[in-house]
Amino acid sequence: MEELTLEQFEEASDLVKEVTLETKLVYSEYFSAQTGNKVYFKPENLQYTGAYKVRGAYYKISTLTEDEKAKGLITASAGNHAQGVAYAAKLAGVKAVVVMPTTTPLMKVNRTKGYGAEVVLAGDVFDEACDYAYKLAEEKGYTFVHPFNDLAVATGQGTISMEIIKELPTVDYILVPIGGGGLATGVSTLAKLLNPKIKVIGVEPAGANCMQESLRQGEVVTLPNINTIADGTAVKRPGELLFPYIQQNIDDIITIEDSELIVAFLDMVENHKMIVENSGLLTVAALKHMNVQKKKIVSILSGGNMDVITMSSIVQHGLIQRDRVFTVSVLLPDKPGELAKISALLAEEHGNIIKLEHNQFISINRNAAVELRITLEAYGTDHKNQIVSALTGAGYRPKLVKFKGTYSDS
Repeated sequence: MEELTLEQFEEASDLVKEVTLETKLVYSEYFSAQTGNKVYFKPENLQYTGAYKVRGAYYKISTLTEDEKAKGLITASAGNHAQGVAYAAKLAGVKAVVVMPTTTPLMKVNRTKGYGAEVVLAGDVFDEACDYAYKLAEEKGYTFVHPFNDLAVATGQGTISMEIIKELPTVDYILVPIGGGGLATGVSTLAKLLNPKIKVIGVEPAGANCMQESLRQGEVVTLPNINTIADGTAVKRPGELLFPYIQQNIDDIITIEDSELIVAFLDMVENHKMIVENSGLLTVAALKHMNVQKKKIVSILSGGNMDVITMSSIVQHGLIQRDRVFTVSVLLPDKPGELAKISALLAEEHGNIIKLEHNQFISINRNAAVELRITLEAYGTDHKNQIVSALTGAGYRPKLVKFKGTYSDS
């Protein structure tokens, strides 16, 4: 286990200032009130490339020889490291090839190309893309820059800790997302070097908890499959070089369900007006899992590169999860005036109708029953229950209709 020194982190901290924006901590009144702690966000989603990854990429390139640079660089990434390498390589005047999974959001692909890199799409997940990148590196002689299993890359990512502790020296907890472990290694190692009392908690998607499983078994393991909307942390196997540092410096790991990320997205948009991608939301969702009070907690928002289609889908599912949009089915006689009656009732209860579906073929006897499905906007669960109770009291026998295709159904 090679020692990562304070001197290396200090050198990296000075270097990355050349390519990073200053991301001052953001105090969250909302999450502080929700959790009983003092909660701060480290908004790396506001970096020029939309994520922290430029730190590790830039520092790694600075350590390469002229011969290694002349060969050109190749890496594999689900998106954020790709942009970090592309941007850093452009500034260094070095050719960069990036292999990305075929499932990578189009926005991340286009931005990577926009920074001057050649993009190759291969494999359905990061691990498959990485295997192909190694193959190309061997065939073409490129210098491989691993997105996480590299100590120089991890050192660059760890500069986040330097900034956090300089700004908030009395921080008690730092929450850090974990995919392959590069960010967590750098952040936790430097935090412990600066102040061993700081607790560093790793946060993984429940559907891609490769680091948690590796720690449980005491060795690096490969998950048979992964399933998460947090594409930036969708990794089957963590870095072997990094694992000893994680064992030594990470105090605990929290896992987060996809449904929790959807709620966290709405919370960040509504309360902080910030777009944070699903992997960056891991540490936001983890705040509700922290069994502590009156502590100073920093959640690292690792990135904000989310395409508009994904964003709109998450907003829709989030509203459904919070009972701010719901569908109810009622039966009513097929005769004039019935729609007006039910509309008046809903108006009294302040329910906002989004859609009506009138089905005359639910029953052979149309006078006995015609189905009306109403999709409504409500203020939340209590308001939804109030509307359903009013429909019941009016004799409509309402039944709630479950939305198909929500993340919580999958």
